[in-house]
Amino acid sequence: MGNEQDEELKKAQVVDARARNISHNVRCTECGSQSIEDSQADIAILLRKLIRDEIQAGKTDKDIFKKLEDDFGETVLYAPKFDMQTAALWLSPLLVAGVAGGFWAYKKHRQNTNVHIMALDLVRGAPLTPKEKETMLDILTPPPPGGSTPSWWRSWTGR
Repeated sequence: MGNEQDEELKKAQVVDARARNISHNVRCTECGSQSIEDSQADIAILLRKLIRDEIQAGKTDKDIFKKLEDDFGETVLYAPKFDMQTAALWLSPLLVAGVAGGFWAYKKHRQNTNVHIMALDLVRGAPLTPKEKETMLDILTPPPPGGSTPSWWRSWTGR
């Protein structure tokens, strides 16, 4: 008899632990900033009961999260899934930083490896001043094919 009660108590503790774990990872649709575990809104109370009922019905945590997402949308979950729709959002800062870093490295490379400037530095025996470098680059850089480059582009790229 005591063994049966212990078994029931253990089952209740497992259900309670699983329900709390799920509830901590689900956003209250009314409060927005609280989990349904911490919220006292009516919808949060109903969702906690729904989660407990689903656990007792034998559903897995994944099934319960899927049901909540289907019913309330992906924003109800604190940890949205990583898929092709969210990949651009998650990876766009890295992409922008990579493009900016590549542009900066290319610009630095062009400045440091300009053969004409390096040759003049060697012939003169002293490095050119920034104004002299700019003048030399204006003289030695061929015009772009197909017309002139807009002035905003020249000022932005340093040419």
